[in-house]
Amino acid sequence: MTFNKDFEFLLSKFAHELRNPLTSVYSSIQLIELQHPEVKDFKYWSSLTCDLEYMNSLISELSSFSKSERLSLTKFSLRAMLEQISLSFAASIAESEVEYTSRLDSALPIIIGDEIKMKEVFLNLLRNAYEASLPDKKIYMEAFANETEVIVRIQDTGCGISKEHLPTIFEPFVTHKKEGTGLGLAICDHVVKAHHGKIAVESAPGVGTVFTVSFPLANAALLASYGAQSEK
Repeated sequence: MTFNKDFEFLLSKFAHELRNPLTSVYSSIQLIELQHPEVKDFKYWSSLTCDLEYMNSLISELSSFSKSERLSLTKFSLRAMLEQISLSFAASIAESEVEYTSRLDSALPIIIGDEIKMKEVFLNLLRNAYEASLPDKKIYMEAFANETEVIVRIQDTGCGISKEHLPTIFEPFVTHKKEGTGLGLAICDHVVKAHHGKIAVESAPGVGTVFTVSFPLANAALLASYGAQSEK
């Protein structure tokens, strides 16, 4: 499934138009809880707040999806970025029984890209790995560079993905998770492709999943875009 620019614009406008009334409703709910704490014990109240939080999450992801191919390019250290992500992720799961390790090549280069969007990609993949993990399982991230490209690999020994689901996991609005929006991996795919890279997956139920992100060390289109942005 592919979407053209007009449809992505409509998604962005749709998300924007929904955000204001939803924010108003959510603020009203919080005010009611503050003034009448007893409502938290009402039947269906918890379900109502959970549904509102899900809608807010969906709108945020719709907005991110519609902007996923628009890059704000800078030069940054890939190793420094991945170290920060790795430390943050490790701290977030410190109380769990999942073991996390990483190996980041000391020769990782300074690259041109959208640092914020690239962070979103790798954090999303790490969170997915954690959500798929079972107690006493492992998550591993490695990053290295060869003569032509950078490769970042995130692997887990979790529940895995069935063979019939693999062809559609990067499709927007397709999800096989109970509370998924179906946009997380689609956003990752768009961001990586906007950097002229590739994202691939290998998985087997009961064995685990490996996501591999690769992108070229030098790309003429990105260099030209970076030069154009720098001149503004």
